[in-house]
Amino acid sequence: MLEASGLQCARQGRTLFRSLTFSVAAGERLRIAGANGSGKTSLLRILCGLLAPNEGEVRWKGAPIGTLKEEYTKEIVYLGHAPAVKDDLTPAENLEISCKLAGLTVKADAGLARLGVPADVPVRKLSQGQRRRAALARLAVSESVPLWLLDEPYAALDTQAAATVDALIAAHAARGGAVIFTTHQETGAGASRVLELHG
Repeated sequence: MLEASGLQCARQGRTLFRSLTFSVAAGERLRIAGANGSGKTSLLRILCGLLAPNEGEVRWKGAPIGTLKEEYTKEIVYLGHAPAVKDDLTPAENLEISCKLAGLTVKADAGLARLGVPADVPVRKLSQGQRRRAALARLAVSESVPLWLLDEPYAALDTQAAATVDALIAAHAARGGAVIFTTHQETGAGASRVLELHG
């Protein structure tokens, strides 16, 4: 599915990683590990096309992602470290808009219910954990999207919400999806492999 070949990333004059080569197949769960500042977030941003590597290439189904553009973005779900939700909108409105931009027609209430998030309260009134769960509700309605790229999906979650995310990740891999995620926590979702970045 996804191949990374000879990736190098330098930020603010410091090389985070170089000559990084790996692939992720259908049904795999790849955990990216490493200390703070080792390049985990930068690597995810490269894999989703938001950041260009200094060297190397990312390919999706054999084609460089730079040539695929929207065709590739519709094949991935990328959830960054910070919850990308608008304070003045409700969780349901946030989820509907993000899915519409991705070309998905969804029932937002069902996805939010899976994560235990109230659908019709402005996001600004939610706790940090609820905001994070509102963003993660995207996973509950993205079963058809083959590649999930998740940066610290367990941050600010309680035990029950973390277990729900574990179940969503495990189910996605079981139906042939691929998941690449970063986390500092031990999770029940496990990983097929761990890629350690040393910074």
